[in-house]
Amino acid sequence: MNKSILKLAIPNIISNITVPLLGLVDMILMGHLDSTIYIGAIALGGTIFSVLYSFFSFLRAGTTGFTAQSLGRNDQTEIIYSLYRSLIIGIPIIFFILILQTPIAKISNILLDGSSEVKQLAIKYFYIRIWAAPANIILYCLNGWFVGMQNTKTPMFIALIINILNIIFSFIFVIVFELNIEGVALGTVLAQYSGLTFGIIMLFNKYRYYFIKIDINILLDFNKIKLFFKVNTDFMIRSFLLIISIAFFTNQSAKLGNNTLAINMILLQSFYIFSYFTDGFAYAGEALVGKFIGSGDKTKLTKAIRLLLTWGALISIPFSILYALFPDFFVKIISNNTTIITEIQPYYIYMIIIPIITFAAFIWDGIYIGATASKAIRNTMIISSIFVFLPTCYLLKPHLGNHGLWISFLCFMIARGITMTLMAKKNILDTI
Repeated sequence: MNKSILKLAIPNIISNITVPLLGLVDMILMGHLDSTIYIGAIALGGTIFSVLYSFFSFLRAGTTGFTAQSLGRNDQTEIIYSLYRSLIIGIPIIFFILILQTPIAKISNILLDGSSEVKQLAIKYFYIRIWAAPANIILYCLNGWFVGMQNTKTPMFIALIINILNIIFSFIFVIVFELNIEGVALGTVLAQYSGLTFGIIMLFNKYRYYFIKIDINILLDFNKIKLFFKVNTDFMIRSFLLIISIAFFTNQSAKLGNNTLAINMILLQSFYIFSYFTDGFAYAGEALVGKFIGSGDKTKLTKAIRLLLTWGALISIPFSILYALFPDFFVKIISNNTTIITEIQPYYIYMIIIPIITFAAFIWDGIYIGATASKAIRNTMIISSIFVFLPTCYLLKPHLGNHGLWISFLCFMIARGITMTLMAKKNILDTI
């Protein structure tokens, strides 16, 4: 079982640790310019896309769960139709995003706080990067299907291609052509389409035998469509609340000033890097849990869950140790601004403790997605975000400032882990 987990997890880890590079490389390039407003602009611009795509990330999660369960049942027809149904929903979403880009930008400008200079740059970033939306949405569908097929190597190569090319393109546009924030946005767009092209080539090259003549009656089966929307609506709400929580954190950081915003975005990068390691095992959980539920093997399901949580705990410890021993090293990679380097030091404690107290939330996420336990994962997010994060923030931030903001965020992550643990027996183990 450990071998199966690692076979799925390691490519996901490699893939996932390249994901923050999309933001990290941009932050490094902007962090070495002569003003902190560029870091803040990248943070706010990135937040807009995080919130926007959170509405549609269900395309990946739902596709993974349905595909893995179909694979477990050896249902060859439903394996490929899981992808088809995801795409026929994803394509209209693409047109929706592009047509409504101006209202989205205006609403984002109103909701996100920050100085006028930061907001102006963030919107400029948005209007360029929005044209990567078609590639992003289709990649949600493709990567979800690949993971459901127990194939994590292809998403890994897609991510590597995207991020390597993002580094190259962004460097050329920013350093050579001096395009600044426009350059990092354009680099991201070109890199995303390069990754999509590779994904499509791999799909038809490796899985062409799955492609059959589309039967409209099967594709548009009312019960299948209804179940797809039911599950994915819950996933959408969960993902939306998660990103809204991050956006709220960013918003509250901006209210504390440009320097605090830059500090918190740098600290969040350390959180993201750890989370992408943990999510490697979460994605393995999506694939394995879905497969074992599809095949009705409760023994393997129970064993997989236990081992996944163990792996999550084991990788959290070295991260906390690493952040405790070398906090300055990590910060200086992102920014050489002396003010930021000095002011960030009182907040190192949060970088250190986050891995240990948050790993359970990430692992359970993958398990719930593989089980398509959408209602339960939605409810745990509602409890954690609305009834824990928001109240603690409004109670603590006025008295503790940025420390209060970070404590409330930690409470949010702890609540997610606890609620999903308590609901697991009823919503996962007892479903077989």
